[in-house]
Amino acid sequence: MSSPEISSPDAASARFEAVAMPCMDALYGQALHLTRRPEAAGDLVQETFLRAYRTFGNFTEGTNARAWLFTILYSIFINQYRREQREPDQVSVEAMAEAFDQSLAEPDWEANFIALVDSETDWRGPEVRAALEQLPETFRSAVLLVDVEQLSYEEAAAVVNCPVGTLRSRLFRARRLLYVTLREYAQRLGFANREPH
Repeated sequence: MSSPEISSPDAASARFEAVAMPCMDALYGQALHLTRRPEAAGDLVQETFLRAYRTFGNFTEGTNARAWLFTILYSIFINQYRREQREPDQVSVEAMAEAFDQSLAEPDWEANFIALVDSETDWRGPEVRAALEQLPETFRSAVLLVDVEQLSYEEAAAVVNCPVGTLRSRLFRARRLLYVTLREYAQRLGFANREPH
């Protein structure tokens, strides 16, 4: 009886496509933010899907497929791409401290930032993309996973392999830095006060 053996790989392949393919755009967006180059992002997504297909037996039906795929994507990125590519220029420690001080002058900065995020901000737009690229990779990943992809703190922490508390801290700091960088953009869209309180 060879028919069950023939249909089993076909069924597994169809199941994988049903679970993984709807996540392709989100994976590509994450890969593009990480690699900053369309060709490299495409390669990263391709490798992610290849590894996910090979290890699909480890996926637990009913769990968050996006979180599972993001974990694979980040693992590949960290193991391969980060070693091969030079980190881009990022904000200095002094600039980060100054940005924190600026955001402290605005007690409602977090509410304004959340309003901007909830407004379905174009995360691929030039203003937001430029601000994201200035962040250290660990901060950028936290924002992308929680604010853009809307993973839970627990799921995002699992993706980047850190404790939930560390992820929350990175997210808090990243949001503050982004808010200072994007303040004028947020004001133009009507999501921030013109003058600090």
